[in-house]
Parts: sequence; structure tokens; C-alpha cells
Amino acid sequence: MGEKAILFIATGFGLGRIPVAPGTFGTLSGLPLIGIMVWLATACTPGAVALFIVGVILCAVWISQEAEMLIGDKDPGAVVIDEMAGYCVTMTLVPVTMITLVTGFIAFRCFDILKPFPIRWFEKTFSGGAGIVLDDIMAGLLAALLLKAIYLMV
Repeated sequence: MGEKAILFIATGFGLGRIPVAPGTFGTLSGLPLIGIMVWLATACTPGAVALFIVGVILCAVWISQEAEMLIGDKDPGAVVIDEMAGYCVTMTLVPVTMITLVTGFIAFRCFDILKPFPIRWFEKTFSGGAGIVLDDIMAGLLAALLLKAIYLMV
């Protein structure tokens, strides 16, 4: 894959290059991936959604690793494919509606910014593509669990 293509995907189709809150805008670039998840959930088996999520995470690790090397900076802020993957994980346990999308977005961003345990541990323990992505996957998992709990209460 060419350098420009890697950087275009890694930056969430350019949204990660926005100078203010690139992670927040980059999270929004995950919406098309969530759309694919919804389609898979209705057209295929739950296993297809799980396989898709695993594929997104593995691709995010590889693309993040490549982008980090191309940019020459550790965990560059413009790389937001990790936020895209984390937001996808957030939306795995509830039906996708406008309310769950917004609530999940807020929950994910809060966990991603505040980095409570074990999120910060993942960020500090791993390096390269895994270090860039795994903390966001954990933020997505915690946000998914919170979103599921809220969904069950309502």
C-alpha cells in the first residue's frame, strides 16, 4: 500500500489533521465502519460482525505502525484510525440508533481522554501500532459496557 494511502486512512480520511481535537473528529470518521457493522448484523451472522471488528483492529494496528514510521513521531496525534476502531468496539453491544451513537461517542471520548485503568496501562505498556491502538480498544470496551448498562436500565 502506498504511503499516501496509508496516511489518508490512518488520519481518518484527513479528519485527524484538523488542528483542534483531531481525536474527536477522527472518531467521527469511524461512522462508515459502524454502518458496515450494522449491515453485516442484518445481512449475516453475528460471527461476521466479530470477524469484521477483529479485522478492523488488526488493520488499525498495521496502519498505525506504518503511519508512525512515515510521520517519524511516536503516537502522532493525526493518526486517528485507533479512535475509529475504538468507536466501532463501543457500538458492538447495543442496537445502533442515533441515541446510542451519540451516547457511545461521548462515553468513548471520555474514556479515551481520561484514560482510567486499564486504558493508561495499555498505552504505557505497548509501543508501535499496538501501543497506538490497544488503549483505544480498551476505551471502546469500557464504553461498550457502560453503554450496555445504560441501555439495559432504560
